[in-house]
Formats: sequence, C-alpha cells, structure tokens
Amino acid sequence: MNRASGKAGAKTGPVSALGAMSGTSLDGVDGAVITTDGHEIYSFGASDYRRYTAAERATLAAALGKWAGPEVEAATQVVDAAHRDLLARFSGIDLVGFHGQTLAHAPRTRGTLQVGDGAALARHLGVPVVWDFRSADVELGGEGAPLAPFFHFACARYIGAETPVAFLNLGGVGNLTWVDPARAAPQEDGALLAFDTGPANAPLNDLMQARLGQPWDEGGRIAAQGRVEQGALELFLAEPYFARIPPKSLDRNDFSEMVALVGELSDADAAATLTAMCAAGVAEGLQHCPRPPARVLVTGGGRHNPVLMRMLEVSLDCPVAPVEDVGLDGDMLEAQAFAYLAVRVARGLPTSCPGTTGVRAAVAGGTISRPDPAHSLA
Repeated sequence: MNRASGKAGAKTGPVSALGAMSGTSLDGVDGAVITTDGHEIYSFGASDYRRYTAAERATLAAALGKWAGPEVEAATQVVDAAHRDLLARFSGIDLVGFHGQTLAHAPRTRGTLQVGDGAALARHLGVPVVWDFRSADVELGGEGAPLAPFFHFACARYIGAETPVAFLNLGGVGNLTWVDPARAAPQEDGALLAFDTGPANAPLNDLMQARLGQPWDEGGRIAAQGRVEQGALELFLAEPYFARIPPKSLDRNDFSEMVALVGELSDADAAATLTAMCAAGVAEGLQHCPRPPARVLVTGGGRHNPVLMRMLEVSLDCPVAPVEDVGLDGDMLEAQAFAYLAVRVARGLPTSCPGTTGVRAAVAGGTISRPDPAHSLA
C-alpha cells in the first residue's frame, strides 16, 4: 500500500480532506470537504454536486452487475470524467477520498467492484488520492460494506450524542449504523453495528424510469396516490436476508424481483408498495440492534420522500428525523464519510471492524496514489 507524504500523511493534526461519492441511485457525484485528524470532526467545508446526464445514467445502468467487458469500460469513463469535472472545482485540499462507482458486489463469491482510476485522478488534481476502500475488507472475510459507520461514530460525537443513536442512509440500498457514543473508539467491541437493511431507492427509481421515463418519484408524489399491496409486502419480508444476523450487505440488484412483484399494479400502487418495502426492511433491521436507539437520523435521498419518512415514523418505535435536525448535511454525508476515511487510511487507522462488515479484525482498507510532483491543480 502506498503512503501519502506531506501534511496528509502526518501523524497528528487536522487536514482538509475532500470526499467524493457516486451511489447506487445513479443520480450523480457528491463532493464535500471536512477538516479532521481521522478521529474528530473539526469542521465541515464546501460541497458541490455534479448530476449525471440521462445518457450517463444509462451507461452506468447498463454496467450494473457486470465485472468486466465493454459496458464496464464505458461506465469507468463516465465515472472518471464526472469526478474530474466535479473535484477540480475545489481548492486548498490536502487529500481526496475517491469511492468510485460500485457496479457489482458479491463479497462471499466474486468480491466487490468499484470502477474509477484513483491514480489518474491524483495526477489530474495534483493531490494524493485514497481509493479502492473495500477490497482489503473483503479479502479479510468482510462484507466490504457499509463503510460509513466509522464516520457515523465521529458524527455521533460531533452532535453530542450521549446514548445510542442510529444513522439510516437511504440511497439505492438502505444501510443502518447503530452507534454507542459512550465507547472510546469505533473499533471497540460494542461501539458499532452496521448492515444493509434492504433495497431503498433503487427499485423505485428503476420503476419510475421504466414506466414514466423519470429518474425518481419526486417528493413521493406518485406513491402518495397509491395503496400498498400487502401480499407483495409479505412476500418481500419472507426473504431469508431479513433473518440473517448482521453484519450483512447487498448488491444494488439483489432484490430486483421486487419490481416483478408489483408488475401488475398501477404506477401509484407499485410506487407505494416499493416505498413500503423500504420502510419495512428498516423496521426488520432495527430488531437486530443491541438495544433500541434514542432516535433514527436519516440521510441520503430517501429522506426527501415524505411518504417514505411517514412510513418510517409509523413503523419504527423511536423518533425519526432527517440528519439536518442535528446540524448535518444529509445530501453530503456519504461524501464527507470518504473524506474522513481517506485521512484514516493515510494515518494507518482502521476503517472497518467485525461489528461493521464482519471482517475478521479491524482493517485500514484503501490504496493511496500520489500525484506527479510536476502536476499542479488547474
């Protein structure tokens, strides 16, 4: 593994790190800056967003579930170009955390694939880039996901939480992090439990695109007009995944048959049912937590869907609120997480542990690529 030199590789002290995230919702790339020493969050900085065009989304969608081939090569070009475009807008950065785009995820068989060339990005930006965050975790028996929990632990400290709290990210796939902020460090036994709760926005987005030619159910307007098909919901909850003890993770398309379950329903009823499935998966997941959290703080695109948020409020036995209620940015939390993780990798600190991914021991996953010293940020 390469080691970043200079300020980002120092043993102590805060640095300015830029994180980038392109999620399984395939909406675009988020970029966000934080100041951190890899332990504490000192401050949040600038953020920006670069939306994928319809053609770019189609290219990425065509590569989902594939491990190699022309579709993967085309998707890689889209990912690299979009990140160069977005991240070059930032300045004064010591280190970049580049997640890339997950195309396939099968940790128990083939591994995990995030496309994007971190070495080329480092040369383009003129700063060290940390990337390939998931491979080391998978190689050591982990699920490789979710990876934001160590950042969620820092966020719980940042907001002053004193009792267990849960962070719920509703992107293409839903994932939950249960945090006990009273523990000394995120890798300590009992500090974290994290896992994917089930599909979130991905099936609904796919349905909207296929039936109505729109990328998502804006504001939950379609779902708000429909009724939940209880039979389809019961079939969904009968899936063995929900009984599995976490940590556990999903590929974006692991529940692709959900769309088939609602295939005969009207657009509104299908949207309502897929939305209810997301909420039901979260409710099932909370049953695995060591003890109930004081509240569930929701991040990711799903929190913008008032129908989904109401379903969560009804389904869960604790208060539910968007992370903005505690001063965090739910649109940028994942990008901020990879900025934070990049600093931890640069300093040899763990980024996952048995409680978050099921990895055999705490591991600092990630590769560091240095820029060409002659290259400067344009």
